[in-house]
Amino acid sequence: MTVEIPIEKYPGAIRTITLGATPADGGTRAHTLTIGGEKSLPFMHFEAPTPHTPVVAIEIRDRKPEDWSPLLFQTWGDAMNDPAAWAKAAEAAGAELIQLTLSLTDADGQPNTPAKAVAAVKAVLAATGLPLIVYGPGQAELDNELLVPVAEAAKGERIVIGLCEDKNYRTIVATALANGHLVTARAPMDVNLSKQLNILIHDMGMPLDRILMDPTTGALGYGIEYGYSVMERLRLAALQGDAMTQLPMIVTPGFEAWKTKESKVGEGVPAAWGNWLNRALHWETLTAVSLLESGADIIVLRHPESVRRVKMAIAELMAVPETV
Repeated sequence: MTVEIPIEKYPGAIRTITLGATPADGGTRAHTLTIGGEKSLPFMHFEAPTPHTPVVAIEIRDRKPEDWSPLLFQTWGDAMNDPAAWAKAAEAAGAELIQLTLSLTDADGQPNTPAKAVAAVKAVLAATGLPLIVYGPGQAELDNELLVPVAEAAKGERIVIGLCEDKNYRTIVATALANGHLVTARAPMDVNLSKQLNILIHDMGMPLDRILMDPTTGALGYGIEYGYSVMERLRLAALQGDAMTQLPMIVTPGFEAWKTKESKVGEGVPAAWGNWLNRALHWETLTAVSLLESGADIIVLRHPESVRRVKMAIAELMAVPETV
């Protein structure tokens, strides 16, 4: 008996976006990355092919962070003291994209400055040919102060800058427009808020093919179900023809997973939790793979072993099964 699989045809599609610029495009990247283009729910190959493989990024900082897990300090070692060395190590660990997050202060506790931010970005660009994302420290005034000169210094590289949020998007969008960059729009786990922020950014003149959407999510056991649902609804709205939700999604399971107690703490926890490193890697990997299934196009991780595992999962998900 032949079983016919029902096939859903959607009128909409996710926009295709290219990150980075090679010398031929006016930049210095070794290659570009293209994401998006989906015409079905994630990995439903029998409905429509997935034109571009999801991308795995590694997050680095402009200086050694003070609040990361000791397991990450052990893994990256002295490379964490130099963003250029850290970027090289991240590329060697399998990163396809680098996310550089600027800090509030320098290693001496002094406020970060535009000159230091620009120096860090230039060092990373010189150290690796991978496309680059640069995020501010997360405080609106300082983000604007640091990201404007960064965008000017990286003109032509087609980097992604952010984060654009509802109260802090105008300056970032303006400098991205002026210097040919992309932006990330982040809204707090809400379909309508994500859509509204995309509209506000687009109304400033930013083309939709230069906007990434970060719907925000939680880690495994810490709100991932709600985040998954929001991402799924955004993807369905896009496929059903809503132009303002037809943007590729970037999520940060590394940030989310490594701030949980299960990943960050190795002492004073129940013995049933098992080996600390294994537990932490499972937390990051399972968070990431779940978000891939809900429509993520870019996954930002922190540990090299998680990168290896997630890339292996992506390869399996992208394999089109043979039909008899």
